[in-house]
Amino acid sequence: MTVAFWILALLLIASAIFVITAQKPVHSVAGLLAHFLFLAITYFMLSAEFLGVIQLIVYSGAILMLFVFVIALLSSGVAPFAVGPDRLPKIAAPAVVIIAILLGFVAYAVSREPAVTPALHGVASGPVGTAGVFGSVADFGHALFTLNLLPFEITAFILMVAVVGVILLAGDHVPYVPTRRRARLVESDMREAIVRAGEE
Repeated sequence: MTVAFWILALLLIASAIFVITAQKPVHSVAGLLAHFLFLAITYFMLSAEFLGVIQLIVYSGAILMLFVFVIALLSSGVAPFAVGPDRLPKIAAPAVVIIAILLGFVAYAVSREPAVTPALHGVASGPVGTAGVFGSVADFGHALFTLNLLPFEITAFILMVAVVGVILLAGDHVPYVPTRRRARLVESDMREAIVRAGEE
């Protein structure tokens, strides 16, 4: 267990350094995905299956897709996208093998007896999933919405500001018409431009 922990620690540090040193944003996203996966494995080693699954679903899924969405918005219109070769036939077989292995792990986890977690930070030990046990839904919710409520809300606010900022940066630069008077002026200018174009 100790050796596995140190290996995961080194992988976490290496993937974090790769995220901030990669030359391309897409490579940084790939490094961040690896970092999230290593962190989820660490949670599973601590018998916190719920936290590990949430790490995979929320961060590796939703948050990472948000980063990809931001990169796509910022890079849109910079250069035309070139159609590359069809790589789907080459990755179909490895993808099926990986999915089968993951399903095997899931089936094993469901079929085995509930694990017993040691007491940690005053939290009672017991079967995984029981209320009040380290890594359970109740323990996670209590820590999130009591002790860590302010950091949780600050993180949500920062993500919202980031999305709004990206939309403003990548949005259309057509001026907004806030009043009816401005709308009439724009309409009259357009009519005059059409008339002048017809006269020419």
